[in-house]
Amino acid sequence: MTASDSRVVVVGGGMAGHRLTEQLTGQGRREVVLLGEEEWPPYNRVLLAEVLAGRYPAEVAALAPLPGRAVRRRTRVVRIDRAQRRVLCDDGSAVGYGDLVLATGSNPVLPPLRGLFEESAAGRERHELPAGVFAFRTMADCADVDAYLPRVRRAVVVGGGLLGVSAARALAARGVPVLLAHQGEHLMERHLDADAAALLAAHLTDLGVEVHTECRVRSVLTADRRVRGIELADGFRMEAELLVLAVGVRPRTGLARAAGLATRNGITVDDRLRTDDPHVHAVGDCAEHRGVVYGLAGPALAQADRLARLLGGEDAAPEAGYRGSRPLTRLTLAGPGGTPLDLAAFGATEADPEDRVIRLADAARGTYRKVIVRPDGQGGDRLVGGVLLGDLDTVGTLANAWEGDEALPAHPLHLLTTQSTTTGGTS
Repeated sequence: MTASDSRVVVVGGGMAGHRLTEQLTGQGRREVVLLGEEEWPPYNRVLLAEVLAGRYPAEVAALAPLPGRAVRRRTRVVRIDRAQRRVLCDDGSAVGYGDLVLATGSNPVLPPLRGLFEESAAGRERHELPAGVFAFRTMADCADVDAYLPRVRRAVVVGGGLLGVSAARALAARGVPVLLAHQGEHLMERHLDADAAALLAAHLTDLGVEVHTECRVRSVLTADRRVRGIELADGFRMEAELLVLAVGVRPRTGLARAAGLATRNGITVDDRLRTDDPHVHAVGDCAEHRGVVYGLAGPALAQADRLARLLGGEDAAPEAGYRGSRPLTRLTLAGPGGTPLDLAAFGATEADPEDRVIRLADAARGTYRKVIVRPDGQGGDRLVGGVLLGDLDTVGTLANAWEGDEALPAHPLHLLTTQSTTTGGTS
């Protein structure tokens, strides 16, 4: 047996890859090598908006240091040689593995806006973005936007999901007038219902963000390949020196596809987080388990923890695999005068006909609580979703009831009035 036969190679230095490497090195049973293409040490992606807002330096987002020999930064894997069980890197090196873990994360989606890309003489699009146009996904994106801000008088953020809302409020915190353009009916429609989204929009407006929903940006206006503004679908034009694209992400599956591994929306894995090659695994934003790509930090860390136990030999029983996650998304928005707005959401945000909906709202305080319960067919109710905005005193009780998926012991109203300090998972 060679040294590489027992080596675990982790491709991707994000939160999932870091967590897995940390767990495996802590076990001390197997050699682990993490190959990350970013120049930054592994960091907490959830804190990017706080870094951009200037509330934290980038160093605060850094994750715990890993043993020096376990990490190779600025190293991009370009090919997987499954027959020889090795990965080939862009610097010409090859690293052998006994088990390979793909934690390649996701890429930002770039919308098909006119003027975003220019064509070469051959008619093919060149994928260099105009100066002043940025995605918002990595620490490098954060640093690039920060460096560009001194020349910005007005900014536009395209996309009103979790990333877009975070980017817009971060820019507003830096004193930049911001227009947030969202094509959907209300902000964060994957997580919030219309009532909660209206409170969120009001809060962003108080921060100085101009919120437009059901609004489609059609074109990027440029001069000398530098952004000068945007044009909406109705023909309205607005000047802007900064454009942030936050319309979603797509799992990075190219490396796996090129190696002949099965992919759908993500890299498909079984309950032991294996691909169709038993020596290759996937975790985090790139992994698709039982048809689900989570795209959230909580499930990514849970997958990394479970795979560390499996690869370390701690869980050999067939039933010891990963069964899926029930993530709870949380976001804190700093508000005027330093007053934050907290929100949490999980499960279903809209009720089916047989469901019951219980709401508590206080317009004066800007708080909103809603839970959706569903009959379980045995005379009881089960919690299937909820939204809280402005006051998260009950989030621990709700998270425990939802994650347990057990019949509720009392009237659902108690879930909205029982305080708890247990917080459950985060986005």
